[in-house]
Amino acid sequence: MTTLHQLEADLREQDEPQLTPEQYKSVFRQHAAGVAVVTLLGDDGPVGFTATSVISVSADPPLLAFSIDSGSSSWPALSRARTLVVGFLANDQAELSGRFAARGVDRFAAGGWSSLDTGEPVLDGVQSWVRGRVVQRTPVGTSYLVSVRALSHAARPEAEPLVYRDRAYYGLTAL
Repeated sequence: MTTLHQLEADLREQDEPQLTPEQYKSVFRQHAAGVAVVTLLGDDGPVGFTATSVISVSADPPLLAFSIDSGSSSWPALSRARTLVVGFLANDQAELSGRFAARGVDRFAAGGWSSLDTGEPVLDGVQSWVRGRVVQRTPVGTSYLVSVRALSHAARPEAEPLVYRDRAYYGLTAL
């Protein structure tokens, strides 16, 4: 929490106007983003959550990152995980995105997943997935930025991606 307190102190010191949380959210609601589900093996079984914050960080070495709120029910398991899978959803998987975003449900109970030889759960039918090793968890505001080194992957190039914008799902249309 020292880093969070330092960030808050730095922001206060800069003393400049900033967006309210609602203004900030309204900006990002208009930003279209691909949808992914992060899955991992926790102490009590599989853990997963929907993420629209996945970014490519570096191709060499192959690194990606995503953010997760520190209050997320998935954070305790993720804070200890060494490896995980990021599954990039196909455009027919909106229900799956909703299930992994829901609170208080067993996200894996409906099936539609299997375990890799290395133990991590991977969702069936995703457009692609990347298995990776967690290399860093950086506290930022009330969230953590999780950096991951890509180790292995699989893809269905014919599958179209699922896109999320302003609380609704979309497919892509070429211009």
